[in-house]
Amino acid sequence: MAERLRRSGLAGELGAEFAGTMVLILLGAGVVAQVIAGGGLTDPKGGLGNHDSISWAWGLGVTFGVYVAARLSGAHLNPAVTVSLATFRGFPWRKVVPYAVAQTLGAFVAALLVRWNYTEVLARFDPGHTFKTQFVFSTLPGNGSTAAGVHEWGAFRDQVIGTAILVLLIFAVTDLLNTPPGANLGAFIIGLIVVAIGMAFGTNAGYAINPARDFGPRLASFITGYRTAWRDQWGNLYFWVPIIGPLIGGLVGAAFYQFAVGRWIPGAEPEPPGRIPPSQEA
Repeated sequence: MAERLRRSGLAGELGAEFAGTMVLILLGAGVVAQVIAGGGLTDPKGGLGNHDSISWAWGLGVTFGVYVAARLSGAHLNPAVTVSLATFRGFPWRKVVPYAVAQTLGAFVAALLVRWNYTEVLARFDPGHTFKTQFVFSTLPGNGSTAAGVHEWGAFRDQVIGTAILVLLIFAVTDLLNTPPGANLGAFIIGLIVVAIGMAFGTNAGYAINPARDFGPRLASFITGYRTAWRDQWGNLYFWVPIIGPLIGGLVGAAFYQFAVGRWIPGAEPEPPGRIPPSQEA
């Protein structure tokens, strides 16, 4: 099996997806731990960051994760992106599950590292490992607030919309027949997309917009002491929302781009299947 993976190139692709997603979560979960737990200990007003720093760090995490993985795998870093590329852009369906597993494992390992590194701070700020710091690792409706009044179906709607925007814009900026970014700037632009979504659609469900980003860290938090990891603050089973919502939303966004824009662009040469962003080889 290992030799077959090596010969097919799939081993390198999966390694790239694992590493790229790990970088994404190291920076993303790390900044949330710093703002929520670290900031709460040192400055109740959030002296170690705020929502904007969280949005920027997540966007930069995507940018650097894409730069890590793009040459080998196309840097999907997100099962919703992988499924959308398989559905609309010819990415091989046989690679979808292996990619999703590699992405989830990368997110899981990164979350364990963040959990380990912030052990003392998390324990000091939230000794019971409750919803107070669960949001460091996985998303909750209304950012964990009961005052927001957002339940799982409101969060599900939010995840469909947010991921549709994400994949719509990814398809737009990586379409070689459209006007893709030049000089290898695709990764940076995709990072800015995530920053924008975080700033505009972060309240209702914490903008997971990525099943691997949420499930991997959620599992890591569960096995390291967060016993309520699978539920929301209302007591509802919640872990499925940031999985199913993004998978549906990604297909919606991809379909919208293909039928509203992509099919009308003249040209004969389609982009390479599954490349995010396309390679800038001379």
